[in-house]
Amino acid sequence: MSRLPESVVGDAYTSQFAWETLEELVEVGNRMAGQAGEREGAEVVADAFEEAGLREVEIDEFEIPGWWRGSSRLELADPHARTYDASHEVIALPGTPAGDAEGEVVDVGCGTPEEFADADLAGKIAMASSETPEGHGRWIHRMEKYVSAAEAGAEAFIFRNHVEGCLPPTGEIGYHNRPGPIPAVGVSAEVGKRIARYCAADEASAALSVECRNEETSSRNAEAVVGPDDAEREVLVTAHVDAHDISEGANDNGAGSVLVAEVGRLLAQVEDDLDTRVRLVTFGSEEIGLWGAYHWAETNDLDSVKAVVNVDGAGNSRNLGVMANEFDALAEVFADVTDGLGAPLSRRDTISPHGDQWAFVQEGVPAVMAYTESDESGRGWGHTHADTLDKLDVRDLRAVAVQLAESVLAVADDGREIPHKSREEIRDTIDEGYVQELKRGGRWPYDEGARD
Repeated sequence: MSRLPESVVGDAYTSQFAWETLEELVEVGNRMAGQAGEREGAEVVADAFEEAGLREVEIDEFEIPGWWRGSSRLELADPHARTYDASHEVIALPGTPAGDAEGEVVDVGCGTPEEFADADLAGKIAMASSETPEGHGRWIHRMEKYVSAAEAGAEAFIFRNHVEGCLPPTGEIGYHNRPGPIPAVGVSAEVGKRIARYCAADEASAALSVECRNEETSSRNAEAVVGPDDAEREVLVTAHVDAHDISEGANDNGAGSVLVAEVGRLLAQVEDDLDTRVRLVTFGSEEIGLWGAYHWAETNDLDSVKAVVNVDGAGNSRNLGVMANEFDALAEVFADVTDGLGAPLSRRDTISPHGDQWAFVQEGVPAVMAYTESDESGRGWGHTHADTLDKLDVRDLRAVAVQLAESVLAVADDGREIPHKSREEIRDTIDEGYVQELKRGGRWPYDEGARD
């Protein structure tokens, strides 16, 4: 198997390129999809591609349904009157409509299908934790909990963090259909626990108000290539450059974006050894519906894509993991590389619709999501005000960059066969829970006009 020369590995372990690019990216501030900061973030990445010596650097613009945050307010009624309206207490969830709601608050725990089935939510306000109970079998996304609340007749939805630190969580709730049907907000673990106590005593009533805008706007993908021009196929190395507007988006997914640029920089030093062209892409609008990935997949020839390595949430440690989506041949590349480097690798096999790789997986294109693992539960600091640069370490970025570059080099080897699957094979292998989630959220891709 091809390996990076020692000189390139040494460069990777001493370079400041990725870290300095990340510093520049987080200085942008708000990189919310379709807004000015996302445009600036794409330009930062494109400039990094140029500096890395990559070719055909371009920014591709496309239309999306945008969302702009206003103020939010949650007011508890007697006998526990209290008002929450500060950014560290309550925030709107992207995709929510503007609106008001009032009624009894019902705590549905972790928001499993069973908990929703047992709850009477008609005309009430549903509250669910960001946690998925241990042993449930699959992660339950906030969007599924939101849809469950709306379908049960709830007037509004409260998403409470399970990670302490006075950090209300954000995150898209509208799937492909925007805006959603009922107002939705996130509250901190501390606020959520207080409300849960009142719910347990049947003493929780509240009024909720959300101000926001849902309007059409545009987003951007930045891309570049390295490797032979005459190659019939190419390997995609991808990440998303957008981030939620409440934080710097350092780990989710600034780190992924700069790792894509760094992998490109390292591969440019061994360009003559590449059997297959490698295309580096940072997508826009992942956080509000994978719009950038879908745009790329729908406007390019997927038969020419050998494989996709999507990098998301890969900055909080140097312990690499891959969500394999049951593409064994692709996952085995990462296993071989990490074994050769004496590094650990975790692997998840379930086909998951969460992450930009899904736009390719659903079409049968071999795609994995590369991430790093830490001891934190769930997203940790992700999707909160605390996703900031100080949580990351340049040494982790360097180590992960080497593992990713080695893996991409191996994937690009002509001797590595990584077979595609048919749409039917993918459709028939998706876990029934995710099938239900996708259909209820309007994202099931195997019906006529699924994204019209």
